[in-house]
Amino acid sequence: MPAQDSNANSPPPRGATPPDRSTSPTAPSSSSRPSPPTPPHPPRPWRTEGLPDGQPPKPRSRWKAIIVGLIGYAVVFSVLTLQDRLAGPQVAIPYTELKAQVEKKNVSGVFARGDSIEGELKSPAPLPASPDKPGEAEKPGNADKTYRQFTTERPTFARDDLLGELTNGGATVRATPLVPQRGFLANLLISFAPTLLFLGFWIWMLRRQQSAMSGGLGGLLGGRQKRVDPETVRVTFQDVAGIDEVRAEINEVVDFLKDPDKYRRLGARAPKGLLLSGPPGTGKTLLARATAGEAKVPFFSASASEFIEMIVGVGASRVRELFTEARKVAPSIIFIDEIDTIGRARGGPRSFGGHDEREQTLNQILTEMDGFDSREGVIVLAATNRADVLDPALLRPGRFDRRVLVQRPDRAGRVGILKVHTKHVPVAADVDLERLAAETPGLVGAEIRNLVNEAALLAARKDQSEVHARDFSEALEKITLGPARHILLNPADRERTAYHEGGHTLLGLLVPGSDPVHRVTIVPRGMALGATYQLPIDDRTNYPEDYLRARIISALGGRAAEQLIYGVVTTGGENDLQQVTGIARQMVLRWGMSEKLGPISFVAPQDDGLPPALQSQPYSETTAELIDSEVRRIIEESQIEAMRLLAAHRDQLVALATALLKAEALDEREILEVTGLGPLPAQAAGA
Repeated sequence: MPAQDSNANSPPPRGATPPDRSTSPTAPSSSSRPSPPTPPHPPRPWRTEGLPDGQPPKPRSRWKAIIVGLIGYAVVFSVLTLQDRLAGPQVAIPYTELKAQVEKKNVSGVFARGDSIEGELKSPAPLPASPDKPGEAEKPGNADKTYRQFTTERPTFARDDLLGELTNGGATVRATPLVPQRGFLANLLISFAPTLLFLGFWIWMLRRQQSAMSGGLGGLLGGRQKRVDPETVRVTFQDVAGIDEVRAEINEVVDFLKDPDKYRRLGARAPKGLLLSGPPGTGKTLLARATAGEAKVPFFSASASEFIEMIVGVGASRVRELFTEARKVAPSIIFIDEIDTIGRARGGPRSFGGHDEREQTLNQILTEMDGFDSREGVIVLAATNRADVLDPALLRPGRFDRRVLVQRPDRAGRVGILKVHTKHVPVAADVDLERLAAETPGLVGAEIRNLVNEAALLAARKDQSEVHARDFSEALEKITLGPARHILLNPADRERTAYHEGGHTLLGLLVPGSDPVHRVTIVPRGMALGATYQLPIDDRTNYPEDYLRARIISALGGRAAEQLIYGVVTTGGENDLQQVTGIARQMVLRWGMSEKLGPISFVAPQDDGLPPALQSQPYSETTAELIDSEVRRIIEESQIEAMRLLAAHRDQLVALATALLKAEALDEREILEVTGLGPLPAQAAGA
């Protein structure tokens, strides 16, 4: 609801876009039935609901491949080790021992490679003593040790005729080793084992990266999503409230999925795609889930950002796999949230040609939507907050045939949303959902759900068994301005705040066409030292000029009251000035409410929704000066009117400030009793 406060951070005025939040308007109903355990989801970046038994198949475990590889490596290592063992042990002997055996003509053959000599004796010889351990041979048990195969090193300074001595002794001098060496395959395997391991690890990483996993490092770390149990998460249209007109648009899709033959007999085709657009938190995602739940078909949901990776081509492959899985279980629904992430118009400054990952992913989506027939029963639903930035090829008939606008709920819709969210909340008898819905104009379903949750938390903090109306009021103030701050203001600042809020409140009662004042408080909340709440009579879709001027006059009431009582103004009206400047500028720029400028809009279509700093200037400097002068004129005239009304009702202003200093907060009835003013005729009729 609109509120004027005494600090710079109060909520925006009515008519401006309130803060957006990105949750759904309703909550799915929970089921008390126990559900059987389900197999884990494959590592893919989308969620599924309602798949038939046996879908999706169990993912292949990477641990099985690792264990098989380790077992194979152990077998090869054991075989090679056994081959070395069976070849016989070789003993390293001194060169003098070799000379001694040559003199004895006990050498049957040798193999030489450089100064290294390997050989075999005709008959075993006693193991010679080691030069480093001279007493080792005399130890018990070592004297019986013999050797037959040996290896030694020939000193470089030796000048003997070893070849002649071996030949005279009948030894065979070979060019091939006596000990059988490993084969070509074994040597090749050992030589390339590190390279093969590295290549295998790299291929595994690439496959993990390119598989349909939940993006980023989650794929490399092996994160897996559990299969969604359809018995506990499926929602239907009974769980959706506040968007009945949109639900009627979706009913045709549900009817086609339930009975496609009825349309095929007449040659009709269901729309291939539906684009849900609207502010965040209005329930686009929940509506898509409810569509699948109502039709009792499998539901695949994914965020568009989950398809994007640093490696080019991963997003396109994930899109292909998603559509392939949906065709396997058709009829089914594919839901892509925040499709503007990858569906922005191509050729912009952020595009990098045909190799851009976003553009390749978008091209794959376009190809897939062209590639399947609507008779297959696969329907694509997408949600976005910025339908104006989407690529025209995505919005043409044959892809997204329909665009459904999901708007903020009206008063009756808010009542329905409150009933859904308070279904499992013990609400006291003093809670009037109709009045609570009237107090929350402009709120979307996500904000209403947060309101109910905050009220329940406040009631639990007070150890109450039910949630009362005062809990909802306090929760609404907390959401609007922030939590209460228990700070000690000096008497002068506290009195100034009381007059400031009293000026807002009094003008809300005096200015024709303004919203009725619902509550005023000087309890500091968030960054505000006080606030005045005005409750609209009904939900407005367009705003007459007198209503906008009434909003400006009421917003300037705090500044005018300070100037009237103290003769000076303070910084407490900063947010008020921002509000009135924004309203007056839109009156001149957008709505043609200036006689000098006439019925002309000075906002370019591409600038719609952008902040003023980012908007272009499709008009001359002379026109810009005239716009500034007209904005200044509207605000100055409203300031003069606010000062005139407060000066004429100074006694009521003082009485109202005195009551605020004593009670800190006044409701509508107490405000009327203190000021002695009744509601304006238009307000009374509207109430």
